[in-house]
Amino acid sequence: MRRSNRLTEYNLWSDLLHLVFPNNCLVCKKELSKLENHICSFCDLGLTKTNFQHFEDPTDMDKIFWGRIKINNTYSHLFFEKTKASQDLLFSLKYEHNFPLGVYFGKRIGAIINAIPAFSDVDVFIPVPLHPKKQFIRGYNQSEALVSGICEGVNGKIDLNSVTRIRPSETQTKKSRFDRWENVNEVFRVRKSIKKYKHIVLVDDVITTGSTIEAVAMSIVKENPNILISVVTLAIT
Repeated sequence: MRRSNRLTEYNLWSDLLHLVFPNNCLVCKKELSKLENHICSFCDLGLTKTNFQHFEDPTDMDKIFWGRIKINNTYSHLFFEKTKASQDLLFSLKYEHNFPLGVYFGKRIGAIINAIPAFSDVDVFIPVPLHPKKQFIRGYNQSEALVSGICEGVNGKIDLNSVTRIRPSETQTKKSRFDRWENVNEVFRVRKSIKKYKHIVLVDDVITTGSTIEAVAMSIVKENPNILISVVTLAIT
């Protein structure tokens, strides 16, 4: 009986908090049900999933790196579409300090790549690092949030120390592919600890031209030429 009373009391407090601080969908702003997280079921259906995990032929993400650098395997969860739900999600993740959102979608990604054989031998997941100044201003690294969720989904390990950004770069928005490469070339430092890994996964929020990932990967390969590098992102443009 005491346990039942406690459960009833907890539910009452939970309902009260939900009334005072309603949980609203990031996209349509309507109140979420208790079974929904961050985005309502209707808006979630509006997200365009890539379904890359079901492709037998090379995906659009694989082709980004052709002729540039060898990438073992890739996966992106969503197609980024302006004025649609994916834009609202990425904005909240990147600029509104929404760490739980990153963890939530990271778990969803982790559940998918956990069933992809090419990711079965991964040693560690590495978020693409921000420069300390930008991370201080922004409050956190959104890629770390994604990695935290992914590693919960696959029971994986995170490495936040082997790769760092040693100088800030300008925003990549509206830059050409060449300008994006120039903007991130030689801005990453890779420590010798990377040599202990055979297969790593680089994680970022969104991939456009692949210039940032390419720059990180090239820096890593210089330190560990035999390493396998895979790439996972929340979205691809």
